[in-house]
Amino acid sequence: MQAPAPARPISIAIVAMGGEGGGVLADWIVDLAEHNGYLGQSTSVPGVAQRTGSTIYYLEIFPAKEARAAGREPVLALMPVPGDVDVVLASELMEAGRAVQRGIVSPERTTLIASTHRVYSIAEKSALGSGIVDAKVLIEAAGKAARRFIGFDMAASARAVGSVANAVLFGALAGSGALPFERAAFEAAVRRAGVAVEPSLVAFGVGFERAAQGAGEAARPRRSPDAPALPASVAPELQALLDRVRAEVSEPVQGTAWLGVLRMIDYQDPGYAGLYLDRLAAVIAVERERGGDWELSGEVARRLAAWMSFEDTIRVADLKIRPERFRRVAEEQGLGAGQLLRIDDYLHPRPQEVLDSLPAGLARAVQRSAVLRRLLAALTGRGRVLRANRLGGFLLLYSLASLRRFRRRTLRFTRESAAIEDWLGQVARQARSDYPAALELAACQRLLKGYGETHERGMERYCRILAALEALPAGGVAAGIRRLREAALADEEGLALERALAELGPRP
Repeated sequence: MQAPAPARPISIAIVAMGGEGGGVLADWIVDLAEHNGYLGQSTSVPGVAQRTGSTIYYLEIFPAKEARAAGREPVLALMPVPGDVDVVLASELMEAGRAVQRGIVSPERTTLIASTHRVYSIAEKSALGSGIVDAKVLIEAAGKAARRFIGFDMAASARAVGSVANAVLFGALAGSGALPFERAAFEAAVRRAGVAVEPSLVAFGVGFERAAQGAGEAARPRRSPDAPALPASVAPELQALLDRVRAEVSEPVQGTAWLGVLRMIDYQDPGYAGLYLDRLAAVIAVERERGGDWELSGEVARRLAAWMSFEDTIRVADLKIRPERFRRVAEEQGLGAGQLLRIDDYLHPRPQEVLDSLPAGLARAVQRSAVLRRLLAALTGRGRVLRANRLGGFLLLYSLASLRRFRRRTLRFTRESAAIEDWLGQVARQARSDYPAALELAACQRLLKGYGETHERGMERYCRILAALEALPAGGVAAGIRRLREAALADEEGLALERALAELGPRP
C-alpha cells in the first residue's frame, strides 16, 4: 500500500563505507523519485577516518506537483538535521550505530534499515584487549532509537545470490513502504541504471520480501567459552589427541580444549598440541584438588591456546599466503570474472623481529656484536612492499612460513615458552590460596597480542602487573589485579596504568 504524498520533503540518509555502493544506491533513489513526479537532490560527504572511508549520502525528495502549486522551487537541505530524517539506510551495523550516535535517527519519525553484519573498525582491531563492540547492544540501541527498525544480514543475503548489499538495501527500502512508490517503480530504476541488472534485481527481491515481512533481527547470543562440543570422530592421526582430551580434561572444558588442540596443530604440529594438553593438565590438577567449578580451567584453556599461538614472523607469513586469504580479499573487493587481483603487503620488520626468528644462540651472538647489530639495522632500515600474489613475493613469504619446523629453536619461542611456564605456575599457586585472584591473573593474557612493538608494549605492562602483586592488599588481590589489567588496557600511552600503580605506593 502506498504511503500518502507528503507536504514536506522526504529526507533520506545513507551511511556507508567506501566500496559498498552507497553512491549507486543514492543514484537509484534520485532516479526513482525523478521518474515518478518528484524533485530530488543528493549530496555526499566522504570521510577518511573509518575503515575504508565512511560516507554520508543525504537526499531530499519533494513532489513536483506541490512545487508547481506553490509557484516556486522547494528549498532542499544539504545535510541531515538531527530529529528530522525520515529514512536512514546503513550498509553495516556499526554505521547504523554511528547514525544513532549522531542523532539522525529519531523515535518520532525515522525508519532505520540496516544490514546487521559487521566490518570491524580500526579502533576495535587495534584495542589492547578485546575491543569488539557487542552486536546485541548495537541492535538493541537501533531498535530503541528508531520509530521502526528493519535489520538483517544483507551482506550474506547478497552473497547468496551473487550480488552486493546495496541492492538488498534498496529492496528493503521498497518493502518497508517508507517511500510513496510501488515496487515496479523501484525495479525500473535498477533497470535504467543498466549495471548488473539481473543480479541486482534478484538481491532487490530478497530485501523486499524480508522487509515486507517485518524483518527485525536480534543479535546472535555470544557463545559460552565452553559451548563447543567434542566431535564424534576425527582423522586417525588426531585420534590419540582426542582420546587425551576425553581422558584428561574435565567435561565442562573439553570443547574448549579441543579447539585449542586444533589451533596448536594449525600453528605448529601435533606434538605442540600435546604440549598444550600437558600444560593445561597442571591447572586442571590444581582445580581437582580444590574442587573448583572449572571456571579457571576454561579460562586457562582459552588463554593458553592464544598465547601458545603467538604471532611471529613465521606465523604472519603463513597467514598471508593461505588460499582463504586470497578468496576473502577477492570477495571483499567484488572481483568479477576476468579481473585480476593485486595484493601489496607493506612490511617493515625491525631488527628485533629478525633476531626473534633466528636460532636462539645465533640471535644472542648478534646481539652481543656491535658490528652485526649495525649491519642488521642497516638492512632493516626501510620498509618493503611485497606482492603476495606475484611469484617473487609469494616465494619469499612461503620460504619464511616454511621455517615453522625450526620455530622451537628460535629466540622468540624460547622467550615465550619461559613466560608461559611462569604464568601457568603463578596461576596454579594463586589457585591454591585465592581462586578469584587466579582467575584475574589468567585473564591478564589479554594484554599480549600481535607482534613487534604491540606485543612488546603488552608484555611490558603484563610484567609490571606481576611485579606489583606483592603490593596488593591481602583480601583484595583479585580486585587489584583486575583494576591494574583494566588500567593497562585503557589507553595506548599507559598513563592509566601508571596512575593505578602509583596509587599502590612504593613497594616494600
